[in-house]
Amino acid sequence: MSYDYPLIIKNLFYAPFVYNPTQELVYQGTVRFTYADFRDRVRRLASALVQMGVKEGTTVGVLDWDSHRYLECFFAVPMIGAVLHTVNVRLSPEQLVYTIDHAEDELLLVHEDFLPLLEQIKGRIDTVKKIILIRELDNENAASTLLSFEGEYEELLAKSTPLQEFPDFDENTHATIFYTTGTTGLPKGVYFSHRQIVLHTLSGLVALGSPSEKGRFHTADVYMPLTPMFHVHAWGIPYMATVLGVKQVYPGKYVPSRILSLLRTEEVTFSHCVPTLLNMLLKDPASKELDLSRWKVIVGGSALPRELAREAMRRGIDIFSGYGLSETCPVLTIARITHRMEPDHTQADEVETLEAEIECRTRTGTPIPLVHLRVVDSEGKEVPKDDRTAGEICVRAPWLTQGYWKDHTNSERLWQDGWLHTGDIACMNSSGSIRITDRKKDVIKVGGEWVSSLALEDILSTHPAVTEVAVIAQKDPTWGELPLALIVLKLGQQATERDLVTYAKTYVDRGILPREAILLKVRFVPSLEKTSVGKFNKEALRQKYVS
Repeated sequence: MSYDYPLIIKNLFYAPFVYNPTQELVYQGTVRFTYADFRDRVRRLASALVQMGVKEGTTVGVLDWDSHRYLECFFAVPMIGAVLHTVNVRLSPEQLVYTIDHAEDELLLVHEDFLPLLEQIKGRIDTVKKIILIRELDNENAASTLLSFEGEYEELLAKSTPLQEFPDFDENTHATIFYTTGTTGLPKGVYFSHRQIVLHTLSGLVALGSPSEKGRFHTADVYMPLTPMFHVHAWGIPYMATVLGVKQVYPGKYVPSRILSLLRTEEVTFSHCVPTLLNMLLKDPASKELDLSRWKVIVGGSALPRELAREAMRRGIDIFSGYGLSETCPVLTIARITHRMEPDHTQADEVETLEAEIECRTRTGTPIPLVHLRVVDSEGKEVPKDDRTAGEICVRAPWLTQGYWKDHTNSERLWQDGWLHTGDIACMNSSGSIRITDRKKDVIKVGGEWVSSLALEDILSTHPAVTEVAVIAQKDPTWGELPLALIVLKLGQQATERDLVTYAKTYVDRGILPREAILLKVRFVPSLEKTSVGKFNKEALRQKYVS
C-alpha cells in the first residue's frame, strides 16, 4: 500500500540530519551544539511534554528570548500534535492575561526574566495548569519566586528518554497560534496548520534561493534572526534555515553590542529585521569597525526608507524589502534586483544606477510562488498596472490564516469575497511589482486628494537633520485633514518647521509629491511610540498629538 505523505512539520525536521548533521547551532556565542544534538534535544523535549500530559490539541505557550530553546519548541510542540502559542512578551500584563486565556494555554515554558511578569498575572490565568522554568546556564544569581514548576528546561531534557517516533496526523491540524499587536482593541489570534507552515517554508526557500546572486539564501549562509521568534515564527525563516541545514545563531535578548559581536565572531551572512532595529545597529559606534559586506538583510514590518537603504548599501549590506502580515504567515512579496545594475563610466551614470537600485530594493516587491495578489479599487476591480493608480492589496495563498481565533465577525471582514484583505494601499507596475503607498487607515485626505504618509516619511527621512519621522493626519476645518510630521532630530542637529516644509516642497516641484504636501505641518518630538514589533504606533501617536 502506498504512503499518503502528509505535509506536517516533522517532515521538515528530518531534512538537515540527512546531509549536514555536524553543522552548528549557536546561542549568544557561548552555547554550541550540532544538528545531531538538536535532533536529540527536540526528541527529548517532545518526550518530556508527553510525559506531562501534553497531547494532540493541547496549547503550549512559550515566553523566551530568541534562542535554540525556542527553535526546539518550533518543532517539538507541533510535532506531537499540540499547538504552539508564541507569546508576545512585549504585551502589557492585561494583554498577556487575555492572550494566554484566549488561546487556552495549559502549559507555559517561561524564561526566568519573565517570572516577575508572570507573578503579576498568575492568579488571573485560568487555563494554565503547569509551568516549565527556563534558566540560563551561566546565571548564578537566579531570582527567587513563589511560582511552582514542573521542572527546569535543561534538567527535564537531561532526564527524558528521546521520543523515537513522531505520529502522523491530518496535515490541516493546527500547529501554531499567536496574537497580532493591533493598535486598537484586543489582540487578535491568528493560527496556522502544519500544511500551511510547510508550504510557506517551501515557497520561501524557492523565492530566496532562486536569485543568481543578490539577496540569495543558500546552504553556505550563516543565519541570525533579528525579528522576535514570537512574531509570525520569526517570519517563518527559522523553518527554512533548518531545512537547509545552515549554521544558525540566536542572540537571545536584543542587545546591540551582542548582536554586533555575533555578526563579527560568527560571520553572520543572512538576517531579517524591522527598519528601526537596523537603523539602531548602523548608528551604534561599534558598527563602524565592522565589515558588513557579506551581510544580506530582509527588511520588513514597515516600509524600508530610502535613506536607510542608501546607508546600508554604503556599508556594503545587501538589503532588500520583504512584505507580509501576521495573518499571512507572513511572506507575500520580496523586492528583487531583476538584472545586473552596473554603471557606465561617468559619475552621472553611477548616480542614476544607484538611485534605480535603491528604488528597486525599497519597493514592496513581487509575489513569491503560490501567492496570487491583486490590487483593487473600492468596487473590487483591479487597478491599472501603471505604478500610479492605487488600490487595496488582496491576496490568496495556501498559507493564509483561515480567520481570527474565536472571532467570526472580524474573520468575515478579513476574508470578504474570498480574498484576504490586507488593508494596505499600493500600486503595481507592468512587471507585477507592487509599491505600498500607505495603510488604508493612514492615508491623509487633503482637500479631497489623497496624500501618502509613507511617501512623506520616506522623503523627510532623507533630510540630514532627521533621524526618525512618522506622519499622521491632523484635522483641519478648511482642508479636512493635513499631514502632521512628527520629527526626531539627530543628536546635535537643528532644523525648523520651515526648513522641512521647504525641503518637502522641492519634491513637490519635481512632481514626486502631490502639491497638497506643501500644507505639511511639523512638530519636533523627543521619540516616537512603537508597537511591540518595532513599527510606529500611529494610533498612539494620533491619540497623543492630535486627539
